[in-house]
Amino acid sequence: MKLLPSAWIACLGLLLASPLCADPAVTVPPKSWIDPDTGHRVIRLTDQPGSASLYFNDCAYTPNGKELVYTTTADFGCSVVDLTTFQNRVVVPGPVRTICIGRKTPTVFYVKTKGDVQDLYSTNVDTGETKHLATLPGKGPLYTVNADETLAAGTYVVGNPPSFGGRAGMPFPHTPQVDPLEQDPKKGTLMIDRFSARLPIVLYVIDLATGQSRTLFTSNDWVNHAQFSPVDPSLLMYCHEGPWQWVDRIWTIRTDGSQNHLVHQRTMQMEISGHEWWSADGQTVWYQLHYPAAMKMNFLASDNVVTGERQRFAYPHEADSIHHSTSPDETLFCGDGDQSNPWIVLCHPVRTVDKNTLGTNLIRDGTVTTERLVNMSKHQYRLEPNPIFTLDQKLIVFRSNMFGPTYVFGVEVAKAPPR
Repeated sequence: MKLLPSAWIACLGLLLASPLCADPAVTVPPKSWIDPDTGHRVIRLTDQPGSASLYFNDCAYTPNGKELVYTTTADFGCSVVDLTTFQNRVVVPGPVRTICIGRKTPTVFYVKTKGDVQDLYSTNVDTGETKHLATLPGKGPLYTVNADETLAAGTYVVGNPPSFGGRAGMPFPHTPQVDPLEQDPKKGTLMIDRFSARLPIVLYVIDLATGQSRTLFTSNDWVNHAQFSPVDPSLLMYCHEGPWQWVDRIWTIRTDGSQNHLVHQRTMQMEISGHEWWSADGQTVWYQLHYPAAMKMNFLASDNVVTGERQRFAYPHEADSIHHSTSPDETLFCGDGDQSNPWIVLCHPVRTVDKNTLGTNLIRDGTVTTERLVNMSKHQYRLEPNPIFTLDQKLIVFRSNMFGPTYVFGVEVAKAPPR
């Protein structure tokens, strides 16, 4: 084989490190580059094509914040990346379904399926110690593990349900031609069909010490997207799923089945709320709130489940995103953009100052200013980027197919210094 001259190799290295490499035809993205449109450095965190960060409201960082859990489609395994060295390593070979990492210990929780039986396991990402924790009580998704790693929560449909696909509990397998990381193009119709089916569903918790499960409630409403508070091990958030304008979506419940509480009540036709997440202190539920389209009013909204305080930050089109999330100290938001606003964005909340309004229990309001971080014009939004801040707030992590295959990237919150 004829070797390339050293000068050619050097030129090739410069090309791969250049923003010009941002072409879907290129299969190996550069390890890092400065986005020419924003001045922020972007870093490729994963090495494997088909690697993806977790859903934005799943715990994905080890408790010390130094490692990020991600998944791979080649074998549906679980890996971690060291956020100081950017080294990747396999933790659990696939096929498994990764749930989250623990908030107390560096332990990843995942489900293995054999036939109709699903088993929950844990593996310590530092030591490799693996435990079988429980056999799930029914056919359905497990979603979340609580703050002290004593309970997990999930749902299943009673009886012999249709084949479920994905973490949302859809009554259909993924279309074979659709990438398993991407949204099914028939999702809207399939969600209506699932909502209308009125299948009896159980929300339950599993004791991770004994493997025993117990029911919180049974309903004919479609229930999913359970998330434990990151601080309170007895507080669980869940959703009444379906087309958002059809449901009062966001609820919390105690793990003894008490205090089943609606977080946000709709007040007008075509009002929708969703893509909810917990604040880092475990007291506030954040969500996107959209009033009817003609009103052009979109908010990053929150309800404090301890004090009852409510906040609404109106945001402009420049902040439109499939998902938003908050920084650990709740001073910033980030968003992943959408087809009409293809940017990873940083949003700064600006509270309205009003010392003249009298009243109690009033909503605190404000707006956001928007800063663009990453140009996502080459990203195909069938794949949701799912942005999350690192625990030190230096990076916003997201997944993208802007180079063709999906990889996990991080963009620095601080602008790169001028050369």
